[in-house]
Amino acid sequence: MKIHFIGIGGIGISGLAQYMHYKGHEISGSDISDSVIIKKLRSLGIKVTVPHTYDAITDQDLVVHSAIIRPDNPEIVAAKEKGIEVLARREALLKILDDRKVYSVAGAHGKSTTTAILTAIMDGSAIIGAESKSFGSNVRYNANSDIMLFEADESDGSFLNSNPHCAIVINAEPEHMEYYDYNYDSFYNSYKTFIKSAPCRVLNAEDSFLSTLIDEIDAHWLYPSKDIKNIEYILINNEPHTRFEFRDFGSFDVWGFGEHIALDAALAILAAKESMDIETIRTNILTFKGIKKRFDIVGLEENNVIIDDYGHHPTEIKATFKAVKEYAFLKGIEKITVIWQPHKYSRTIDNLDAFMKCFEGASELIILPVWAAGEMPREINFQEDFKHYNLTLADSIYRINNTVTLIKDKQELRVLDQGMIVSFGAGDITYQIRGIA
Repeated sequence: MKIHFIGIGGIGISGLAQYMHYKGHEISGSDISDSVIIKKLRSLGIKVTVPHTYDAITDQDLVVHSAIIRPDNPEIVAAKEKGIEVLARREALLKILDDRKVYSVAGAHGKSTTTAILTAIMDGSAIIGAESKSFGSNVRYNANSDIMLFEADESDGSFLNSNPHCAIVINAEPEHMEYYDYNYDSFYNSYKTFIKSAPCRVLNAEDSFLSTLIDEIDAHWLYPSKDIKNIEYILINNEPHTRFEFRDFGSFDVWGFGEHIALDAALAILAAKESMDIETIRTNILTFKGIKKRFDIVGLEENNVIIDDYGHHPTEIKATFKAVKEYAFLKGIEKITVIWQPHKYSRTIDNLDAFMKCFEGASELIILPVWAAGEMPREINFQEDFKHYNLTLADSIYRINNTVTLIKDKQELRVLDQGMIVSFGAGDITYQIRGIA
């Protein structure tokens, strides 16, 4: 088929586009601006048009668009005029995944890490919402396997169309509530439908919602507080690793720091154990090297470490920041500077109380402007709400070597060059902290 993806620069859409390219389909796409992702797609031979244009639609068989694309997009208009089938990403999943044995990972946070750990353990194709550093991409294609290791997305309800053989749910914390019209019954019923649609289920029994399903749903239940024991943090080749004992399966080492890493790994182990022996799992999990933008150590000197993290929900930020403090302790570093780029006005306002608490222990908190992600601006008084921190408001940062410079009103405020510097956010902060224009 000839398939055109509108919004192809997004991590989710680009993953589907790459996968279908590897399957042998002729792929094209478009987006509003160039990006690192689009550069990679072009290197694969995929034609990408910037910006969206009516002329990008020619003789394609199918047009797939991301959730944020409006009906008046010129390419959607052109496709409908030409009688070409147009599907939202969530609808397209039914076509793309219908012949796969899908291990579908869902949850408000931890999805990318859990999926990437599962990808390290199991053979098969994979589509992840972040780049696995083990194979340098968010997509892996295995033509000899019908297994698909897939990061599912509840933000637009598309996880319901992921054709799960195994539904793995890390947590079901309310997130993206605007899609569910702030109806909590609708939100939780979607999770229940997703779980029940899979013959194999691996669930975190200590999540407040999932725990209510214990008597209703037959599943492999994980009780982190009693199934995971003797957690310790170690450095292997100066890289962070978590060592933990899991039930009677013995000890496992997994890249990363934190109880949440052990939890993600344990869920992946339970899912893989359905079809694999535990010793193979124990060996394969060592190939996990983390994912790009998740506790991603992008600068490392003896007294100066720079970490980039995609965390944009207060629960995941709190968990990662706890791991940062553990890493700083092992490295003998006392000063920890946090740079936070809030992601979306709606998320920031909906979770403001939790955000105000999740940076406790930071030597300094630097807040950048909200990454709107298409939302209209709303008033948030960061100066007042976060005044209990050693607070600096900046417009942007830039990185040279292992130093980070703060910019305010087009002037340099000062240079950060000591201690542990960690950035949080799902916007362009990842490029700023890496020194990528």
